[in-house]
Amino acid sequence: MILVTDTNRIIAALIKDSLSRKIIYSDKFILLAPSFAKTEVENNKREILEKTNLPETTFDSLFALILNNIYIVDDSILRYKFDDAKKIMDKVDPSDTAFVALALAIKNDGIWSDDIDFQRQKAIKVWRTENLIRYL
Repeated sequence: MILVTDTNRIIAALIKDSLSRKIIYSDKFILLAPSFAKTEVENNKREILEKTNLPETTFDSLFALILNNIYIVDDSILRYKFDDAKKIMDKVDPSDTAFVALALAIKNDGIWSDDIDFQRQKAIKVWRTENLIRYL
């Protein structure tokens, strides 16, 4: 199954050894994310470190391991679908436009997110973590 991964699932995997981490490490899924997701995690690094009490070196190692299991897609791939995604997400959550643009640009089975905003749009199928457990 090919899924676009929302940043909230990456952060969840960083915070604790959870189902999100198991899904990311599973060979049952091919996971994609826009480069924005990596930037978003890096921008929230301090907050994540405070929540987890992880040493920065441990965080960096864990983040690198997680990124080894997620294909970070260059912005040039989703650029031509960005306007379509913007129309879909402007009234829902404009900060999630890049994920929808990626889902529109590349063949996939949907977006993996537990963010309720993705549920509010109808253009892309959304998979919640609880839906993916049966595939493990």
